[in-house]
Amino acid sequence: MRFPESLLLAAALNLMLSAAAFAASPDWSVYAETLQTVKAGKKHDTPLNLVDYSALKKSGQLEAAYRLINTFPVATLVNREEKLAFYINAYNILALKMVLDHWPVDSIKDVGNVLSPVWKKTAGAIGGQEVSLDAIENEVLRPMGEPRIHFAIVCASVSCPDLRTEPYTADKLNAQLDDQGGLFLNNAKKGLNDDGKVIHVSKIFDWFENDFKAVGGIEAFIRQHRSGLSKSAIKADIDYDWSLNNAGE
Repeated sequence: MRFPESLLLAAALNLMLSAAAFAASPDWSVYAETLQTVKAGKKHDTPLNLVDYSALKKSGQLEAAYRLINTFPVATLVNREEKLAFYINAYNILALKMVLDHWPVDSIKDVGNVLSPVWKKTAGAIGGQEVSLDAIENEVLRPMGEPRIHFAIVCASVSCPDLRTEPYTADKLNAQLDDQGGLFLNNAKKGLNDDGKVIHVSKIFDWFENDFKAVGGIEAFIRQHRSGLSKSAIKADIDYDWSLNNAGE
């Protein structure tokens, strides 16, 4: 029995559409375009990647990236790397969105208050389900046992790790996370400052100390990712600047 060519073409098209619908990783090209607006600069004497929120607000460029994570079928993420890359990108997209939704602000923390911190507020939706930044970080990412996420998720602040100028992807994730850790630990203003008497590091290492136990602890992690350090004690005491990582000032 011979099927008409039109039916064969229709079947092939359906297969292609089904494959796209169940792809394990999204097409991050719209988010990549947004990240091209992130530029290296300095704020409060701290080198960092800056975001021009005013321009981003006017262009509406972030909206397409947000639609992507809002509609993506997260159940199709099949392995650890795919999930980590997706939710790191999602966190960063929603942090940007949180700022733009309340623009203008001097700090992302201004969106909330002591009784209702910004981290607990609904930031948007992933796969159609409303989420907060706190939920992504503490209920999804941290339980996956990868301490390097703390150099990849960016809370829109000067002392946060830099917002990477490319999306995270499953196939490059390990190299990207290593690179992020190295960049952060080589930034003396917010990551690590070795004065020969004390190795001063970001308060991130204090807040998330337990996350580094799986890789030998904070000192082992730092010395593995930053060479040439003195034998001084490590203290997580670098002041944390919550000012917005805004290029418009």
